[in-house]
Amino acid sequence: MIGLFSTLADLGAHDRAVLVSIALARLLVPLLILRFPLAIVAALVVDAADNSLLAHFSDVDLEPHGPYQSFDKALDIYYLAIAYLATMRNWTSAPAFRIGRFLFYYRLVGVFLFEALDSRAMLLVFPNTFEYFFIVYELVRLRYRPSRFSARFWPVTAAALWLVVKLPQEYWIHVEQGDFTDAMADHPALGFVGGLFLLCLAVGSWLVIRTRLPDPDWTWRIAADPLTHGLADAHARHARRLRRREVLWGELAEKVSLLALLALLALVFASILSGISYTWLEVGAAAVAGVCANTAISIAYARNERLTLASAAAELASLLAVNLGLVLVAGYVIGDRHDFPFGEGIFFAIIGTLILWLFDAYKPLADVRFARPAASA
Repeated sequence: MIGLFSTLADLGAHDRAVLVSIALARLLVPLLILRFPLAIVAALVVDAADNSLLAHFSDVDLEPHGPYQSFDKALDIYYLAIAYLATMRNWTSAPAFRIGRFLFYYRLVGVFLFEALDSRAMLLVFPNTFEYFFIVYELVRLRYRPSRFSARFWPVTAAALWLVVKLPQEYWIHVEQGDFTDAMADHPALGFVGGLFLLCLAVGSWLVIRTRLPDPDWTWRIAADPLTHGLADAHARHARRLRRREVLWGELAEKVSLLALLALLALVFASILSGISYTWLEVGAAAVAGVCANTAISIAYARNERLTLASAAAELASLLAVNLGLVLVAGYVIGDRHDFPFGEGIFFAIIGTLILWLFDAYKPLADVRFARPAASA
């Protein structure tokens, strides 16, 4: 299999521009979610339409084992990870946060099993309910304080989304392998009828529940609340606890949750290697080495009570240097270094570093906000 960066050089100027534009949109739009959470809708639309856009406007190879598909899988994980990090940064309801965390990691298990077993049924059994649950939470937050809703409201909402929305959608996409934009092109009336149905459903639901809604807590809030002194205070508390060794092992345990994420990225990266032999053990060992190296850097910087722009930039630079170094080492250890796709390796190192860095930035906030009563005491 030829890597995508090698393929870029062989494409015409038009095809290259289309591919780069879509890739940049899928990289940059998710970053808006941290400050404008409902930007996840735009990320979802771009994710759903990218293959159809590439098929209609370029000659990029979109076969299941083509060079773009590995990037497509990695960018799916990337935008969901950014949304999960936004829950750490912004969410105030503990039940909703814990349900969102479960749904996120549950989906990662499904993606991992899909890669391991090459079975689309895994994506049906482990549906991506997290993104729709995220959207519902942020729609509620537009006018209401999410923490005022009962602990029962959030699991009921997640269950409804799981059964009514995601299971049919995942079946159509991954079992029937249908494509929304192709279906709209083949049956234009289907789009009109579907849009009309959704409009009627939205209007009817609004008319029914409008009289039952409590008074709004605030005017429309599109943007998430700014992190003025909250972030610095959370990091200061976290640093003191680390120095007292109260959370050292807990910090290591938390990084294990990212092992699945990095293992998936490593597995996707391994799938694009051409002519290079590797085993599951080698891929797993590379992921563990990456987590250990990044955890050591994270803890070293986390011990500093004063969070500044300079310290955050220094941590990002250190993490990136280590991860790029691991890619270079992999080029010499795995197979023939002349065949190793360094362009793809650098790409995955950059998005992995960004996810880890944002995790380190926002995890102390979630720890403070959702601390158990006993831990707070």
